[in-house]
Amino acid sequence: MSQTRAGWLLPTPFGRFELDQLRPLRDLTVLHAWMNDPEVAAFWDLAGPREVLDRHIAAVLSAAHSEPYLGRLDGEAMSYWEIYQADQDPLAEHYPARHGDVGIHLLIGPGGYRGRGIGSALIRAVADWALSRTASTRVVSEPDLRNQRSIRAFTNAGFEARGVLELPDKQAVLMVYDQTLVPWCGDSEQSRRAG
Repeated sequence: MSQTRAGWLLPTPFGRFELDQLRPLRDLTVLHAWMNDPEVAAFWDLAGPREVLDRHIAAVLSAAHSEPYLGRLDGEAMSYWEIYQADQDPLAEHYPARHGDVGIHLLIGPGGYRGRGIGSALIRAVADWALSRTASTRVVSEPDLRNQRSIRAFTNAGFEARGVLELPDKQAVLMVYDQTLVPWCGDSEQSRRAG
């Protein structure tokens, strides 16, 4: 993993994945199109006029505990990520949060990237990257219970389902990636943290 001028370059088996800080003036047009894709809209509730998305992004950018990113695979914008301090988020009221827990929200934008295993590889790469920036060893996510594709992607990335959460806007599955429970795989960052 290395830092580029625009963001972070993360190794994946699917190509060069760059995670760039979201730049609203540059990125919201493509993000708005993704939010209006019926497969995305079913779980993100941000479809409709651009103002709906603008309000959401403004809230994410103003929250001290959250960072929005655009993911590019081989230079093509293809995913949106929110990396946040889960223990400082309202989510922490609904599960046994640990100090330093990192949270992930994501969507895969273009349909051609969905259902091919790319999401799982990116989730794992981003989870490991997020943990490398903090003393935490745990990443959490809470996909909608109806979103079986997302739940499978998190499971295939090494997350465990830890129960159903009754959140104000959805029933969700608490997915937890605990790096202390992941078998050593030769990654120097992981072995450095464990030793």
